[in-house]
Amino acid sequence: MASLPVFDISGKEVGKYEIDPTAIAATINKQLLHEVVVMYQASKRQGSHKTKSRAMVAGNKKKMYRQKGTGNARAGSRRSNIRRGGGHTFARTNRDYSYRLPRKAVRAATKMAIAGKIQDEQVVVVDGLKMEQPKTSVVAAMLKGMGLSGKTTLIATDGLSPTVYKSARNVAGVSVMPASDLNALAVLTPHRLIVDKGAMDKLKENAS
Repeated sequence: MASLPVFDISGKEVGKYEIDPTAIAATINKQLLHEVVVMYQASKRQGSHKTKSRAMVAGNKKKMYRQKGTGNARAGSRRSNIRRGGGHTFARTNRDYSYRLPRKAVRAATKMAIAGKIQDEQVVVVDGLKMEQPKTSVVAAMLKGMGLSGKTTLIATDGLSPTVYKSARNVAGVSVMPASDLNALAVLTPHRLIVDKGAMDKLKENAS
């Protein structure tokens, strides 16, 4: 059983949140986490690299000079890869690096990532993470009260929260995401995970 600190939006600790990490994920498979993280990273690759092959570079395809009698080494086209300006031997072309693992594996990895964060005491709960209007100073003060200033942090809200997003987008190293959209890469990347109490309750219910 893990006891997570509960803070209010001003950054003051107001209690504890009891949760069993094994209730979210019975075991943590590091190999599965690695495979899912690589999948997300591969999907982010642009894949727009391209180099020219011999067929693409400028120059005549004609043999440069006769095979024998010149005293030089035999030579073929100007486009040969061993000549300056020639094409690449194994030319790179545009490609799509993205691929998908089974949906159950991806969902299991997300639960494992959250359970791992809880076990490592890198999760903080916020009671009443709601704002009437965007205010960066409120989020900055909350992080300072939690001792998270200057640390990469992911704030998981209970549903879409435009005001929280607009308040945190100007704080360096802080990102905001609805708890329902969490994935293994998003959870494992930052040093700390701040979760709204309502969102944590839903994560707890959905895991059971």
